[in-house]
Amino acid sequence: MATVIECERLADGDGLMAMGVGRWRCRWLVDVGRWRPSPAEFQAAAAVLPPHDRPAIHRFFSSSSRPHRCRFVREEDRKRALVSRLLKYSLVHHALGMPFHQIRINRTLEGKPYLNKNVNLLPGFNFNTNFNTSHQGEYVGIASEPLCLVGLDIVCISKPQRETALEFINNFTSYLTDHEWNCIVTADSHDGMLTEFYRYWCLKEAFVKATGAGVGFGLQRLEFHHMNWTNISLCIDGEEARKWMFWLFKIDEMHLASIAKGHPEDAIDSFRRTLSDVD
Repeated sequence: MATVIECERLADGDGLMAMGVGRWRCRWLVDVGRWRPSPAEFQAAAAVLPPHDRPAIHRFFSSSSRPHRCRFVREEDRKRALVSRLLKYSLVHHALGMPFHQIRINRTLEGKPYLNKNVNLLPGFNFNTNFNTSHQGEYVGIASEPLCLVGLDIVCISKPQRETALEFINNFTSYLTDHEWNCIVTADSHDGMLTEFYRYWCLKEAFVKATGAGVGFGLQRLEFHHMNWTNISLCIDGEEARKWMFWLFKIDEMHLASIAKGHPEDAIDSFRRTLSDVD
């Protein structure tokens, strides 16, 4: 069920510390479209989660006369939510050897997930535990780094149903710079414009998620430049962000993924306080 889009590991050194650092740099991708569990199978997978996190999944199975109160209305939404949670716990277990039931994953006020290091802190534990999940369409993924900030975003290139590609993209002009807009609208077809738009959007989301800024960050402040979508660089408020690197992946014909990797000093305050090393 799982497909790796990228996986980097450092050579293992001596002791738990070296093992943890090396194993904390991962890129995992799961094709949830191939997983069609029965209700019993879904419940069994959810039971792998530690008890304190199960209610977040189970509460969406109860029937309700107020469906708009249910966050995960469709089966696909429930699958993505469950796999996203399982990937976080699997990463911590894989890297640090901690049992699932002892792992505590919290969120900042802006919604950035982080490992609560006050629970079962390993001796000598002094590296960052940055990770980020994303899910859309058929895929759920996680990216992690032992020092740098990391953001992952997955997009599904879905064609608008009741408007043209240009009309759809027009809804997002306030989030794009003039340069990005010109690159999008000069694509050779409507499908090309849509793909170009999602490439820029995917990169912007990955950066914002890496810093922990959340939805309040002005995406129009970010301007991306590239050479045929390689050597991708970022300008923030017109100034080049030299401490950041970006990668863009084509998963399949309908899905893209991007990874942003940058210096911990660029994390927002609430997220920076969760880091061990920001120098």
